[in-house]
Amino acid sequence: MEGGDKMTTPFPLNPTCHPCSLLGLLALIVAGTGSYTPEPDQQRTLPPGWASLGRVDPEEELSLTFALRQQNLERLSELVQAVSDPDSPRYGKYLTLEDVAELVRPSPLTLRTVQKWLLAAGVRNCHSVTTQDFLTCWMSVRQAELLLSGSEFHRYVGGPAKTYVVRSPHPYRLPKALAPHVDFVGGLHRFPPTSSLRQRPEPQVAGAIGLHLGVTPSVIRKRYNLTAQDVGSGTTNNSQACAQFLEQYFHDSDLAQFMRLFGGNFAHQASVARVVGQQGRGRAGIEASLDVEYLMSAGANISTWVYSNPGRHETQEPFLQWLVLLSNESALPPVHTVSYGDDEDSLSSAYMQRVNTEFMKAATRGLTLLFASGDSGAGCWSASGRHQFRPSFPASSPYVTTVGGTSFQNPFQVTNEIVDYISGGGFSNVFPRPSYQEEAVAQFLSSSPHLPPSSYFNASGRAYPDVAALSDGYWVVSNHVPIPWVSGTSASTPVFGGILSLINEHRLLSGHPPLGFLNPRLYQQHGAGLFDVNHGCHESCLDEEVQGQGFCSGPGWDPVTGWGTPNFPALLKTLINP
Repeated sequence: MEGGDKMTTPFPLNPTCHPCSLLGLLALIVAGTGSYTPEPDQQRTLPPGWASLGRVDPEEELSLTFALRQQNLERLSELVQAVSDPDSPRYGKYLTLEDVAELVRPSPLTLRTVQKWLLAAGVRNCHSVTTQDFLTCWMSVRQAELLLSGSEFHRYVGGPAKTYVVRSPHPYRLPKALAPHVDFVGGLHRFPPTSSLRQRPEPQVAGAIGLHLGVTPSVIRKRYNLTAQDVGSGTTNNSQACAQFLEQYFHDSDLAQFMRLFGGNFAHQASVARVVGQQGRGRAGIEASLDVEYLMSAGANISTWVYSNPGRHETQEPFLQWLVLLSNESALPPVHTVSYGDDEDSLSSAYMQRVNTEFMKAATRGLTLLFASGDSGAGCWSASGRHQFRPSFPASSPYVTTVGGTSFQNPFQVTNEIVDYISGGGFSNVFPRPSYQEEAVAQFLSSSPHLPPSSYFNASGRAYPDVAALSDGYWVVSNHVPIPWVSGTSASTPVFGGILSLINEHRLLSGHPPLGFLNPRLYQQHGAGLFDVNHGCHESCLDEEVQGQGFCSGPGWDPVTGWGTPNFPALLKTLINP
């Protein structure tokens, strides 16, 4: 990978050990200590649209990522609060990557135990990261199936781009001696999620002669009160990033064409400053094109990075690989936007808790992570014979800022916004409600006149989204073709990210640190600087009890649009000072 793939090895794997004798030692370890399943609740059913191509050749090479147990997680949580709470004397005094590494790196015993276990299986080609809590190892399928008892690697094909992945349909087991040392092993179970970005039909409004025929940068800038002067200065060390998975690529030529068509009235950059990873050679994806074009037009004239995962190794989990990169790069853009999500119930607790810790690490370093809230409303699934709403992750993490979606009340006019019915939102079944949103959520639950029955959601869970932006009717240029009416919270997320990058620009010019983890300040200020969205509900279960309706928006915070959409001058005023 370009610009970010440097890996460090914290301990040398001893090349003098004899692999055959060590394989015997491994068998004795496993037999003598018993074993356990680190992710017993990980869903392993084949997602729709995927098919098995059979077993993988035993000599084929694959890579696995070992998430090693970290230290001092309580202290890490305290530091997130200290650097993110405006009332704290440590507000804005972020940690370096080296500081974080010093805090969380696994114990010498963990590093030594895992090293010996890998050596016993003849695994020598391993690379770690600065924080030493991820280990990526290359090995043959034969070695992997011996190392991870019960695993059996198959090749699968699926998704819109006919992606190939290698996964195990069976759970893996580890020696019990590793239980205090390994959180989980990545590259065995999770399939790439399918983007829910969609093209909607053009709204039919009788006799309407509108002010616009779809959302473009000029529409975004008009609605959110950005002037032609609200662009990056080019004099700060400011930058922003978006991450692409699922073999989604953007093309420089599409970005240039998009800016020629839609970027005429504000200063902007016409190319990405840095690609971390490799751009694939395939067709551009609408998702990737959308993210890059709107991050760079909302956060105009600000240096932009793209994290790209070309899917060049079938055993990688792209999202996990992105987290590994964050743990290995000391200088990162302050704002990252990610249009990615899975259903909470499809992921193991061990995986979600560890990813949540990775977001805490990012927060202590002053990174603002924005995630799309999803495009399925409140969601719906059948649990224990009855319907429940279906929260999305990472949207439901308490350490990210989650972005919902809105539509214009009149689809052809730059006017008030209402709920976009697809806007993801709700309450986590995994993470408890964080203290920063206690007051806002309690107020919503006690005052909303349209609350669904309590059996449909976990009222004590982390509630999301936190904010929103337009998510309906975007123009995107992809593969040299202007495409209208593209919709999804994949659109609202880079727009909000770009606007926060502009605010960071002002903060940096004033000698202040970047915003960092925004939520404590956002809730403390009761959404000041945002347009409150008060009309509309999002979709949910099509059953007799809720009849397709989830939560509804209302005054203040709600689990459909959060605190609302950005009013740039007001938001800048409320966030400019330390």
